[in-house]
Amino acid sequence: MRPSKDRCMMDIAMIVSQRGECARRKVGAVIIDKEGRILATGFNGKAPGEVPCTHSPCPGALYPSGTGLDKCQASHSEASALVQLASPQLADTIYVTTAPCISCVKMLLLTSIKRIVYMEPYPNNGKELWVANKREWEQLL
Repeated sequence: MRPSKDRCMMDIAMIVSQRGECARRKVGAVIIDKEGRILATGFNGKAPGEVPCTHSPCPGALYPSGTGLDKCQASHSEASALVQLASPQLADTIYVTTAPCISCVKMLLLTSIKRIVYMEPYPNNGKELWVANKREWEQLL
């Protein structure tokens, strides 16, 4: 059976997440345009050239998921994908393996992305702000 576009893109995000370098959680993201073409991918981790947290955990690695974000030295997968976009105004949907935090939602609101599709819930997510801006928030099971 042919997978839906949502399932296909989420599967790609899950593969991209395997590149993640955060000791706490590996997250992947895929941004597509309205035709379903992939514009960018991203995973969480430190800046290029830095020692990954998977090799030498940063201070944020000691905190439970969703807390101590100011201690974490990794960029989130959404930010990693956003900086790769040639034009943030061409983006339509982002697929993320874990629901975006409030900081990532604020960045995503600066683009034309209308829809966030995620798999795993996340504490302190930005759903309320996203939905208040009349955009779609959807969990893919």
